[in-house]
Amino acid sequence: MNKVAYLGPEGTFSELAAAAFSTTAARFPYRDIASCLRALANEEVDAAAVPLENTIEGSVNITLDQLVHRHNLPIVGEVAIPIAQHLLVHPDNVDERPEAVYSHPHALAQCHDYLTEQFADSEWLHASSTAKAAQEIAADPGLKQAVVANRLAAKKYGLTIAAENIHDFANNHTRFVLLSTKGAHMEPSLETSRKKTTIVVTLPSDYSGALHQVLSAFAWRKINLSKIESRPMKTGIGHYFFIIDIDHAYDDVLVPGALEEIKALGCEIRLLGSYPSAVIEANKEMEFTF
Repeated sequence: MNKVAYLGPEGTFSELAAAAFSTTAARFPYRDIASCLRALANEEVDAAAVPLENTIEGSVNITLDQLVHRHNLPIVGEVAIPIAQHLLVHPDNVDERPEAVYSHPHALAQCHDYLTEQFADSEWLHASSTAKAAQEIAADPGLKQAVVANRLAAKKYGLTIAAENIHDFANNHTRFVLLSTKGAHMEPSLETSRKKTTIVVTLPSDYSGALHQVLSAFAWRKINLSKIESRPMKTGIGHYFFIIDIDHAYDDVLVPGALEEIKALGCEIRLLGSYPSAVIEANKEMEFTF
């Protein structure tokens, strides 16, 4: 893996994830998740590191919808990264109260209790990423705004940490997935015995109790499902597909049997990937030499 795309600009949690997946690959920031995936689909890069789920805010729907509706990009690895959010200000404004708080909507939501207590009367402004907010505040001290972002963003853009660890829950992780059509692999240091398989299941419209039958195909085989989530098919109200995370590798003899049983019900199945899954300890804020 020589080139990996991530949600930019520099200093995002996505860059931390890209660095965790590969310490040697060149990292290329893109303006949004959709742009990262288009870059991979167009073979501008060898892989893309994108967020999939946060323990506080849940799934990153834009990632799921892009993978299901727009692209056929296999998941080849996953890492859950601890998310530590800090309040950053321009060094010229350390002694002034911020007039607004600026960050990605998920970051603001992860710090809701702190921000409600400290900045209930201030505006909460949305940015495309935490690092984008940090970049803009660093470039214009006249804005007199605070940013919710990580320590790497503070370092990259020369901002001062006014308050540390302002996230509401200590065990705050985000799952990032590595996508590749060229057989890229995770960093050997992330190798783990835990394997996962993610599938998309579309139920037949004329089969009552189909979802129960789908779950039963896994249950009687004692196959654990770590997540099941419905998403709209975008074809009309009440039409959904289901994204299922299976705690087994696809080459496990039980999983193919379960999927064949589900297909026999008339369900459509699409494999999003079978991959290793690693978790970085919650008490360790990721630090890299960039």
